[in-house]
Amino acid sequence: MAKVRAKHANCSVVGCTDEHRTLFRVPASEKTREQWVRFIFSGNPPETASKNLLVCANHFKPECFRNLGQYKAGFASKLFVNEGAIPTERGKAADEGNMAVSQMAVQMTCNRISSNWMWASTSVRFADAACQTDPPITCSWMKTHTPPFRSTGVPVSCTDVGVDSSAVTASGPSRKRPRMDLEEEEEEEKLFKGGSEDPHDVTHDPLHSLTSTQSTDVTTEPSIPIHKMSKYIVYENCLLELFEACPRCRRASRPKTRTMGTFLRVEQNCPHCDFSRTWNSQPIIGSVPAGNLQLTAAVYTSGASFLTLEKIFQAMNLQLCKYTTFRRLARRFIEPAIVYRWRTMQDATLEQLISHRQNVMLAGDMRTDSPGHSARYGSYTVMDLRNKKIIDLQLVQSNEVAGSCHMEMEGLKRSLALLEERGVTLNSIVTDRRPQIQRFLKETRIKHYHDVWRLEKRLSKKLVLISKNKDCAILKKWIHSIKHHMYWTAASSASGPERVAKWTSILNHIRDVHVHEDPAFPRCLHAPRTSRDKSKWLKAGTEAFIKVEKALTNKRILKDVEKMSPHHQTSSLEAFHSSILRFAPKNAVFPFLGTLCRLYLAAMHFNENAGRPQATSSTGELLYRLNLPKSKKGEFSMKPVKVDPTYDYVDELMDLIFGKVFEDPGPYEAELQKIPIPDDLSAQFEKPDKMEVIASYVSRFNQGLV
Repeated sequence: MAKVRAKHANCSVVGCTDEHRTLFRVPASEKTREQWVRFIFSGNPPETASKNLLVCANHFKPECFRNLGQYKAGFASKLFVNEGAIPTERGKAADEGNMAVSQMAVQMTCNRISSNWMWASTSVRFADAACQTDPPITCSWMKTHTPPFRSTGVPVSCTDVGVDSSAVTASGPSRKRPRMDLEEEEEEEKLFKGGSEDPHDVTHDPLHSLTSTQSTDVTTEPSIPIHKMSKYIVYENCLLELFEACPRCRRASRPKTRTMGTFLRVEQNCPHCDFSRTWNSQPIIGSVPAGNLQLTAAVYTSGASFLTLEKIFQAMNLQLCKYTTFRRLARRFIEPAIVYRWRTMQDATLEQLISHRQNVMLAGDMRTDSPGHSARYGSYTVMDLRNKKIIDLQLVQSNEVAGSCHMEMEGLKRSLALLEERGVTLNSIVTDRRPQIQRFLKETRIKHYHDVWRLEKRLSKKLVLISKNKDCAILKKWIHSIKHHMYWTAASSASGPERVAKWTSILNHIRDVHVHEDPAFPRCLHAPRTSRDKSKWLKAGTEAFIKVEKALTNKRILKDVEKMSPHHQTSSLEAFHSSILRFAPKNAVFPFLGTLCRLYLAAMHFNENAGRPQATSSTGELLYRLNLPKSKKGEFSMKPVKVDPTYDYVDELMDLIFGKVFEDPGPYEAELQKIPIPDDLSAQFEKPDKMEVIASYVSRFNQGLV
């Protein structure tokens, strides 16, 4: 008796008798759906058509497929059509040579099973079930690369628990099928149970129907990229329950596990029959497990610490790749992607400044990795004060210049040289009061302003110190007013002499004198008023007034007051320096390139979230929070609550790493190698012999005999 053909989803095209194994559901788009339905019914569509119409791959032209080459080479088990593709072919035109392609796919599957890393059975009758997201694997890699796995035998109980046999096929990796209609799902269930086979057929073989039946794939949407798939924490004993029994003979088997970082492979070989299969916990991209690569990228791009993550994984007994693997993957793929992404953003920002032909107002400042004169790295940052975005970062190592105190000057020179090379026109720059910076900018004829906060902070410390004297305690009542007067002087003045005149007027004001001799500011602008506390006024000739006058009219102070920035300050730049601590904390040591990449990440994060709006409640009211800063010494202040920050740059970096850098890292590594990396600080010294150092070691508490 002849075998009855297995029932499965069929092509809905009228007259299709030799359908392809890959089916496509009619798209949801109204315009495209109308063209598909018209083709299915040969130009005479009914008034109401089913939502579950299917069209096989034989009705599309070759250019409609986006993975036809991989499919013909045997590296893909099903076809995918381009968005907007329309079926136009009838018959076998779209699948000529399909039999040869199928034979090639079977041959590739056999090669993949018998390769040195798949560990499949050498029997003629075989079964292979891989990870449902197993990527295409080339023959050259399979024969030349063998990942270094750790093998451990796992004893299991003899409970007769089988694995769903629908996951085992001979034509390639198992595939998770999209949901279809209820009738179709029931028919498939009968097929896998052998219910559709004729029990009276003498040639009937249940195993043959399991391993040789072709499956039908219904493609509804493009496959999800590997790095965007959902992941879960799975316990080992729960996973191995699926491999306790052989799905063929239902007897106990002895699976083995092999691990490589976060990657797990389960090999099941039945000692009672010739059944064997291999299961991978994650796809393998080239020779790298996808989980190891994505975990490295996630840790690096989020600014986290691998050592901290290692402690968390150890506490949870989670498997993790070694630090050497983390550094190798970061050096090969992650750091080139970060440098490329930052330079692309920087080029776009500079092009925007050049196209608008606007005079740029900059703020520049340096941050060191440690206080004092022992800093190893100094990062000089340049910010556009109009849009509060970082436009350049320069990392300087102390051995590149004469010492740590010269790193700021070198960083500023590099940034200004870059902007000049790109054709950016500078209007002014706001920096701190360092004398080296002042002399250099004076020679370059760039308008230079000083940050008011830095000057006010330095002067406030002097006034607080003076007020601690017994005869100068009255000054405590004026410190707050003098600080506000400095900010008002900077914001309300149009020229340097006017700033100096307004600033020195405070010496008359604290003596209750509001008419001044300087014509640039002849009198105070406040309304006449009578003070209730007349004891607060200082008197000329007293020790308190003499010390205050000396502090406020110091020659350097007056020169700095004349150059105070009238509008823009470096407070946003200080906020960026605070955000760097998330990516490059000062209590951690990173190599030069690692520090530079983490600075780039901090700049990308800051630029993306620089203009965050203020958060609102469900009723639309603006949100504020109560703040009690230490410097206020008990004075409360209100701060607006911003909306939560975004991390789109991390998603873009992930797409870049998995989509381009991993496929061809050569061009990105070439750009990375153009960055000049200075020698390590210890390179100038000769490394001593380790045993000699150990022999010469003497403890303070055990110095031996004298």
